[in-house]
Amino acid sequence: MTATVPAQAYSLDALPIANSFASLPPAHYTALMPTPLPDPYLVCASPAAASLIGIAPADIASEQFVQTFTGNRVPAASKPLAAVYSGHQFGVWAGQLGDGRAILLGDLPAPDEPFAHRLELQLKGAGLTPYSRMGDGRAVLRSSIREFLCSEAMAALGIPTTRALCVTGSDQLVMREQPETAAVATRLSPSFVRFGSFEHWFYNDKPDQLKVLADYVLDNFYPQLKDAGNPYQALLTEVTLRTAQLIAHWQAAGFMHGVMNTDNMSILGLTLDYGPFGFMEAFDAHHICNHTDRQGRYSYGNQPRIGEWNCYALGQAMLPLIGEVEEVQAALRIYKPAFAEKFLALMRAKLGLQTAQNEDGALLDAMFAMLQESHVDYPSFFRKLGDLKLDRPQDDEPLRDLIIDRAAFDAWALQYRARLRQENSEDGARRLAMHAVNPKYVLRNYLAQIAIEKAQKKDFSEVARLLSVLEKPYDEQPDNEHYAALPPDWANDLEVSCSS
Repeated sequence: MTATVPAQAYSLDALPIANSFASLPPAHYTALMPTPLPDPYLVCASPAAASLIGIAPADIASEQFVQTFTGNRVPAASKPLAAVYSGHQFGVWAGQLGDGRAILLGDLPAPDEPFAHRLELQLKGAGLTPYSRMGDGRAVLRSSIREFLCSEAMAALGIPTTRALCVTGSDQLVMREQPETAAVATRLSPSFVRFGSFEHWFYNDKPDQLKVLADYVLDNFYPQLKDAGNPYQALLTEVTLRTAQLIAHWQAAGFMHGVMNTDNMSILGLTLDYGPFGFMEAFDAHHICNHTDRQGRYSYGNQPRIGEWNCYALGQAMLPLIGEVEEVQAALRIYKPAFAEKFLALMRAKLGLQTAQNEDGALLDAMFAMLQESHVDYPSFFRKLGDLKLDRPQDDEPLRDLIIDRAAFDAWALQYRARLRQENSEDGARRLAMHAVNPKYVLRNYLAQIAIEKAQKKDFSEVARLLSVLEKPYDEQPDNEHYAALPPDWANDLEVSCSS
């Protein structure tokens, strides 16, 4: 993902900001200015993300860039606001939530984005809002760096996601489990509307505002659905489809979100709100990446089921618009087959299979059972599997070394080779195809932790270096081989929670 100079670069003095969300009735948001941070400095920035909104790489290093995307100097055309929404958190209705520390500046042209021709700019950590509840409205450097790196890493992996423009920091302290320095992360998305945005109006019995929101989403992001017989049912169907496909991407990549509350689910089917996320290393379908998730609701293996649950919550909220329970149920029925179809397609690609066969499900089940039993490192397994030689099982040692139960691998490899022979698979072509979809480099927690600890000492070089590696996850990158290493023993003690 090499950043390019945008065809039309905008001056930071005159960003052509529009305010699409601010066109909604005032009940949907509170207009307010960001709270300035003292003496901000640039921690990291993504030139690739900057190019999407017409900001030239040369401007990233400027003081004006830092002041603008900390919230200290708001662009003249901006109408900053914090949006209101509600949601289910860990399966329990939580009532009104909202942007408790995020402030939307407005939207800028983004001609290369697939969902819309504009991207919204949101400052996360920009200060208190009416929706902060018990929070302080701030984000900390630790979580901001994690969100920045993962947003851009997911984009490079081809997984639908919000983007991260930059992180700015300050020496101002905020209290979490211990005092930490404050930071602001600037996020980009065609829209930050969530499932919980719809739930807010349903549970407050405000059908008129629910319709206003749905029409706004249809007009701006799904105009092709407006001519459907029931546009609101069509909207629910499309969102359900995109959500199922998104979570299929997560499962195939071994990504765990950690907090799949309905207020963290994007109406556009994007990965939204990176908190206690993780990428699967030693495979365990029951792995919980969020140590505050005591019940394991959002474990890796539960993500597909929770995605469907969240779509049902959205369907409930949209019932007054759609009209009949049966029509809502008809829209939601797309989830299971859409997830299964996308997941199987992604996994076939990861295995280098060019055709679909009825026995593929059994082959995958046997593979996941083997991975589970030996807790095999997930990214390393698929990367090394790409090097497998069809007629040379004696060369399998680098792959077998990952697996405790070698007999189980040998038995599975027999099935796998037989399946490859069914389609006359050729080693060289298959290796190229598999390495193009199986990343060598993912954002392992220990890599993020190393970068964070250096950044906390005002050394931001490792954040930039890690971003550069993660932007090319499928390349060999010989000089960066150590970034693909298995986690060290100390990484077992790392814990990630909702506290940010």
